Amino acid sequence: MHLDADDEVGGTVHAESEDTEPDSATAVSAASPDKTGDTNAEASVSEAPGSHATTSRTARRRLAARARTAVRLARKGLPHLAVLLILALTVSTAVLGWKYEHRRDIDAAGQAALDAATAYAVTLTSVDTGNLDANFTAVLDGSTGEFRDTYTKSSTQLRQLLIDHKAAGHGVVLQSAIKSASENEVVVLLFVDQTVSNTDMPDPRIDHSRIVMTMQRVDGRWKAAKVDIP
Repeated sequence: MHLDADDEVGGTVHAESEDTEPDSATAVSAASPDKTGDTNAEASVSEAPGSHATTSRTARRRLAARARTAVRLARKGLPHLAVLLILALTVSTAVLGWKYEHRRDIDAAGQAALDAATAYAVTLTSVDTGNLDANFTAVLDGSTGEFRDTYTKSSTQLRQLLIDHKAAGHGVVLQSAIKSASENEVVVLLFVDQTVSNTDMPDPRIDHSRIVMTMQRVDGRWKAAKVDIP
């Protein structure tokens, strides 16, 4: 009976030790995956900086390649750009030069027409019955177009009227200015004082006149094409 008790105890102890050993093995095996997982995680973490550096180097290489390509294209385009700039500068200079020449030509035409109109106004408002032929010839010589036609038609009647009244006149241009101008036509405004005497008015009288005269270039000469006395 004693041996049986021991056997039971021993059997119990043996059984318990057998039950305990699997638990230890299970604990060890359970711990092992955790360590493996930690190792893999550490490996992943250790690989991350390397992959980031590789990406940065690749990006820098791409940027450098793009920069070199841009510089190369810019160098190729520089000659064409220089040609375009030279052409643009040449055209601008030519346009400015043409405008300057055109403006200078108009100014010169205006001044020439103004001088001619001033002289013609004196011819037109000065008359001497003792020298009518010369007066009429000078008036017709300095006229053209509409005014020449009008004066020619009325010259016979005007001549007789001047002779009958023994009229005399002398004009003086007080002021003159250019109203508008082009290379071939200039409109001039003149203020003229005309001293007039005749048989009906023996004492000379001064008439103040404002004359608008349109001058046209004809064969290189400026002539009066229209004369208005408002």
